[in-house]
Parts: sequence; structure tokens; C-alpha cells
Amino acid sequence: MDYKTLLVHLELNGDNSGLLAIAGDLAQRFGARVIGIAAAQPIQILYEEGWVAGEVLNRDREETGKEIAACEAQFRKALEGRAAAVEWRSAITYEPLADYIADQSRCADLIITGKDIGGAFLDNTRRVNVGSLAMQAGRPILIVPKGVTELPMRHVFVAWKDSREARRAVWDALPLLAAAGRATVLEVAPKDACAAAQARVADTARWLERHGVSATPMTVASGGIEAGQLHAELLDRKCDLLVAGAYGHSRVGEWVFGGVTLDMLLDPDFCVLISH
Repeated sequence: MDYKTLLVHLELNGDNSGLLAIAGDLAQRFGARVIGIAAAQPIQILYEEGWVAGEVLNRDREETGKEIAACEAQFRKALEGRAAAVEWRSAITYEPLADYIADQSRCADLIITGKDIGGAFLDNTRRVNVGSLAMQAGRPILIVPKGVTELPMRHVFVAWKDSREARRAVWDALPLLAAAGRATVLEVAPKDACAAAQARVADTARWLERHGVSATPMTVASGGIEAGQLHAELLDRKCDLLVAGAYGHSRVGEWVFGGVTLDMLLDPDFCVLISH
């Protein structure tokens, strides 16, 4: 199983060099075609009206169009000769940008994006809510933090929770796990639950072995908050790539990935593959 089509989301008027470098590497590795995508919402005018508002909107659309064209040029230059084929899609839309990208993900095997990029105080016209995208897309999402320009996959971890989302994530990550050749299946559990946790990660490791991935089961006893413990373990073990299931806690309005909030996962400089 390989990724045949990658959907790469670019930030308007931003630095996409690391994102595109990793997309190019993966396109070469899997012989994949790559679709670049960028989107923005029109400027939100609260008090202007009449011809003044129309003039502002027209100028905004013109500037956004220039930003999209610059993104497309950057995308095509970075992927030249590295992908089986390339395609470009873009839109200026009133719908949430996560909704637009999720709709387009029907044609891809993997979405590559940054963290909740493009956001500014009281302005979400450039922001893609990655949590919302993960819930809607039905495709795995590879999140590339700023400053990361390669995906070496020396130290790959699966953040295990015995849930549907975790099982879906490890399946969706199989092409990357197979490319890495090895992974650690890690569960953080209370001390009195470590034996059961070890049995779960051992099961998952054996399953990965049958798919050609040398997997090490590992259980860490939590001394407090499990999220913090996992965060510390990943930093200590120099994680290159984390695979985690994504699920929402709408009651508190927070997206949670493998038991760890997205912001906490992206504090270290490693990529995260999430799947719902």
C-alpha cells in the first residue's frame, strides 16, 4: 500500500519551503502525484457600506489572487521533476477553509499541511483549523511544523490508545511506517494498568510485524498527567514522526490527538500524522 496522491495545503504569503520539501521527498518515494491547494476567505467588513465597501472587497480579492498565484508558482517550482504529476487548486470562499480542503481531499490519499496556520487575532480569513479538517476529511493528515524541512523517520512512534481512532491512524500510516521500517508503539498508562497496556501495545506491534514493520512495544507508567508524560518521552527519544488517532472533545471545545492536545504535540520539532 502506497500513497498515490498527496494533497499539499500551502499558506498564503507564508513560508512553505519545509512543507514542500517534505512533499517532494514523499512524492519521489511513493511515485505519487501531488495536488497543491490554497484558499482564503474574503475580508470581513463590519461597518463599511456602499461603494466604499465594494472597493475594499475588490482590492482584497485582487491581492488575494496575487498571493494565490505566488503560492502556485512556489508549488510548481518546488515539485518540478519530483512528482509523477502536479495539479493546482485554489479558491476564495466564504465557507470555513477546513471545509473547502476537506471537500477536495476526496481525490487524495494523504493531506500535508502546517499547524493551524494563517490565523491572526480576530481574523480567520487565512486560517485552517486542523482539528476541524481532521474530523471532516476522512484522510490522514501529516502536520509539518515550521522550520522542519525533512522527514528522516529514524525514530517513529505510534501514540497508542485502545480506540477506533488509534487503530485507524496506524492503518492510515502504514505506507510511512513501512518506509521507516521500524516503529515504537507507545502507551502511557497509570501504574496499576501497565500490564494491560503492555498486552495492547504488544498486539499492535505483532500486527505491524506482519506488515513488514519491525515494531517495539513500550509502556510508560504515568506519574501524573498522561499527556505531559507522553510529551516528555517523545522529546527525550528524539521523535521524528508521531502517529496518533484524532478525536474531538466538543464538551470543552478542544481537539485531542492520542490523548495530547495539538498545541502540545507541536511544541517539539517533529511531524505528526493524525487520522480520525
